[in-house]
Amino acid sequence: MLFSLLLLSIFIAWKWGDWRNWKLYYPTILYMILGDLSYIILSDFKLLWQYESPIFSTHFVEALIAFVVFPCTALVFLPLFSKVSKSKWILYIIFWAFVYTSVEWTSLSLGYFSHHNGWNLYWSFGFNCLMFPMLILHYKKPLWVWPPSIAFAFLMIYLFDLPFTLLK
Repeated sequence: MLFSLLLLSIFIAWKWGDWRNWKLYYPTILYMILGDLSYIILSDFKLLWQYESPIFSTHFVEALIAFVVFPCTALVFLPLFSKVSKSKWILYIIFWAFVYTSVEWTSLSLGYFSHHNGWNLYWSFGFNCLMFPMLILHYKKPLWVWPPSIAFAFLMIYLFDLPFTLLK
C-alpha cells in the first residue's frame, strides 16, 4: 500500500504538478513537513494516528510520506487552486480533504493505518478541511499562518490530552 501511495503521488505530481515553478511552493512544502514533524514530536508518547507497516518502522513511513507525498501534494494542490474560481474554493478544498480522507480510510481498511486515543476518520476529515486552507494561507501570506497554526497545535494538545513533554 505504501509504495502504491508513493508511486501514485509521484505520478500525479509528474503529470499535473507545476515542476517549473517548484521554488514558489518550496516554503509551503517545508511548512507542511514541519507540521507533520511537529505532530510526531508532540504525540510521540500518545499517538492519535499511526502508519502501520510489516516492513518499515512507523517513523520511516512518516518520513516517506512527509518527503514524498506532501511535496507532491503541494506541487499539484497549490497551482491548481490558483486556477479555481473564488466561488468554487470551498468545493476544491473539500475535494482535497475527501481525497486525503479516502486514502486514510483505504489504509485503515487494509490495516496499514490505525487511530488511537479518540482520533477517528471524522477528526481526520476536519483536520484535512483545515490543513488545505492553511497551506493556501501559507503560500499567499506565510507569516499569517503561524498564529493559527500554533493555536491549532495547542488546541489539539488540549482536546486530546497530549502530554506536553518536550523536555525530559
